[in-house]
Amino acid sequence: MLNLEETREVDVRLIPPNQRHPTIFGMLTALAPGAAMHVTSDHDPRPLHYQIETRWPDEFLWVYLANGPEVWKVQIRRADSAGCDCCCGH
Repeated sequence: MLNLEETREVDVRLIPPNQRHPTIFGMLTALAPGAAMHVTSDHDPRPLHYQIETRWPDEFLWVYLANGPEVWKVQIRRADSAGCDCCCGH
């Protein structure tokens, strides 16, 4: 199913380091199945990818849109068949 919801954007360069992953995790859990968000960083967000895969195996799809060296950008899409652990009813 194609989700026409607007893609959410987060630029972690503007967020204090200790709040980056919690902010992204909150946004991820609010994504409807099929919806996506973009994360922009000044470094390869590979540790974030590992954390997402550990917390939510096979629930999110990860695609690099820009591979640095100054700007990294990834698209994280909730799988169409993914459930949701939040209270929003997805």
